[in-house]
Amino acid sequence: MKTRVLTGIAILIPSIYLIGWSPQWLFLAVLVVLVERGLHEYILIARQSGFDVLPAIMYAAGAAVCIVRWPDLYRHGILLWPLSWILLLLIPLWALRKSANLEQYLGSVSATLFGIFYVAFTFSCLFPLRFSGMASDLANGRQIVFFLFAVICVGDIFAYFTGRAFGRKSMSPRISPKKTWEGAMGGLAASVILGWVYARCFWQGRNWEIIILLAFLVAIAGQMGDLVESAMKRGAHLKDSGAILPGHGGLLDRVDSLLLGAPVLWLALTLRSYLH
Repeated sequence: MKTRVLTGIAILIPSIYLIGWSPQWLFLAVLVVLVERGLHEYILIARQSGFDVLPAIMYAAGAAVCIVRWPDLYRHGILLWPLSWILLLLIPLWALRKSANLEQYLGSVSATLFGIFYVAFTFSCLFPLRFSGMASDLANGRQIVFFLFAVICVGDIFAYFTGRAFGRKSMSPRISPKKTWEGAMGGLAASVILGWVYARCFWQGRNWEIIILLAFLVAIAGQMGDLVESAMKRGAHLKDSGAILPGHGGLLDRVDSLLLGAPVLWLALTLRSYLH
């Protein structure tokens, strides 16, 4: 437990600077590094599960997905969507060359495409959330990303302690026997309350209904992200996705909730900007 806490503190300080005050190029560079590490862990999980993924194209695609987010801040997705179609066309063709056993072809293509989406596309949503100004009437990008991380972290913490204290009914015994409905409800309630506190204290109560709704959506997505990563690890017979963080396991073990929470928040704010 001591190692876990010390590692968390060591990560917290640079993370606060990165989210709050780093220039765009540094934020993007760190994002690319994290995506590449996340893909590395995903590849190990996929191979342990019996899928012959294509690492070279996954690493290249992961970096490309992050990099195109920068010009897309000003071009509104003009590069991201063409890149998505290119990958959908290129990866099946690339797999034809790389798949020695055609019985593995479909699994190889599917697992490769899913890994790029699951790690790179989702993680890269942090960049437009931070720098696009898509919710400028609610808050600036710094506040939005801090809000995202706070909702995820508070939800995880309260889900853990509520589950330990009151947990009786397991959410999914096959995937994660220790996760309970009571813990999930406790984490969800804490995230919604945090949304209300943010609206009242930091954003002067502006559009508090929208902010609470966003907290609710992010919290639900975060809990689903936790289950998704747990299912992949259990299928691969792995306890952790890696061992890069002492006391915490791998990177995916720490950001599993964020990997679904970030794109849900990005999508919600994007839809709101179109309808506003």
